[in-house]
Amino acid sequence: MPAYFIDSVLWGDLFSTAELRAIFDDRAYIQRVLDAEAALAEAEAELGLIPAAAAAEIRLKARVENVDLGAIKAEFDRIRHQIMPVVHALARACEGGAGEYVHWGATTQDIVDTATVLQLKDALQVFYRDLREIEAELIRLAETHAATPMAGRTHGQQALPVTLGYKFAVWAAEIRRHIERLKEAAPRVLVGQLGGAVGTFASFGAVGPEVRRRMLAKLGLGEPEICWHSARDRFAEVNCLLGLIAATLYKVGNEIYQLQKTEIDELEEPFTPGKVGSSTMPHKRNPSLAENLKAVADKIRHNVAQALAAASPEHERDAAAWWAERLALAENCLLMGAALFRTKQLLSGLTVRPDRMARNLRALGDLLLSEAVMLRAAEKLGRQTAHEVVYRAAMRAYEAGGSLKAELLAEPELAGLFTEADLDRLLDPAGYIGLAPQVVAEVAAKLRAARAADPGTL
Repeated sequence: MPAYFIDSVLWGDLFSTAELRAIFDDRAYIQRVLDAEAALAEAEAELGLIPAAAAAEIRLKARVENVDLGAIKAEFDRIRHQIMPVVHALARACEGGAGEYVHWGATTQDIVDTATVLQLKDALQVFYRDLREIEAELIRLAETHAATPMAGRTHGQQALPVTLGYKFAVWAAEIRRHIERLKEAAPRVLVGQLGGAVGTFASFGAVGPEVRRRMLAKLGLGEPEICWHSARDRFAEVNCLLGLIAATLYKVGNEIYQLQKTEIDELEEPFTPGKVGSSTMPHKRNPSLAENLKAVADKIRHNVAQALAAASPEHERDAAAWWAERLALAENCLLMGAALFRTKQLLSGLTVRPDRMARNLRALGDLLLSEAVMLRAAEKLGRQTAHEVVYRAAMRAYEAGGSLKAELLAEPELAGLFTEADLDRLLDPAGYIGLAPQVVAEVAAKLRAARAADPGTL
């Protein structure tokens, strides 16, 4: 019975997805190890290091169904070495003495790192697909609500009107930058490993670099300029990128969470009949999807610190750092699957309440548009003087719970500058959304152009 949340039969789908678990489970990992061993054998046979017949047999038997996972676990418990049980299992599966040529010249980290990169290649493709789906949904939402006014908030307080579409466009542009980062990082990080014990090809001789080139080409991976046993910046970069994506997704989840509060009630995450918010309060409609997204994204961000600490191994190899790195990378990939899936759920079924947004725009009465009045007054009084005058009027209205308009009309320094009709126009929230609709249209066009240039796969 699984003991960790990600693998839990009950809670697992809160913290990962079946798709990501299938990439990182034991069978998938062992298969990637076998793939690496088979590609190594084929490359070596082509260059005369091992018999061609042995390489063909290794390739034929390098399937996870041909090895006994129970035996691999039992041997690991006995010898405490992570790759030798798999090597022995593959060797036993091979016939005609071919097993003697399994793992020829390689070291553990050559195979484990290459297998991990193969897993990572599959995971990054999922992330690329999901980010593009999120981007498409945000573009749709941004255009739909390009002119839907709502209160913009700074420091937790109402500031000036924005539009909901503008908020979505900000998120969409941020997601696009993550997509571009992913595209840029992929060729840099999807690089395999082969160099022998300390990376010098001593066990391969002069053909070592060519063995590596051919092996990695068979696996569809890039070739490093030098062995990276002790250079862990590639995996650290992936973790940092996942941390950046998680920060954005946390923000999206938290904004929906905040705007669903009863007192605000401008957005609501998808609700399905039968969903229960409380064991004792039947009325509750809790933002559970947003809460789950925040928890998962926060864990990813915290794992980045562990990944960076593990990026500084000792000498030519350090198993302590290596294991810590693998823990952070695998967990972050698994968690990211859930974070992206949850974000898609939230956005695709989001309820928008323009009537509540309009109501909240009046929560401060007419104080929300003090900037508009100040800038108009500044044309006559100067900016600093206008700020002081409007500030005094605003604070009086704020403390008394009265009207900014009335206080402005009572200000001697503003006498003759405004009529009541002027102030009614300046203090109308719908008239002070700036270029938000235009900016949304421009951003949507740029993002669509970028999407058209995206490759189908990384």
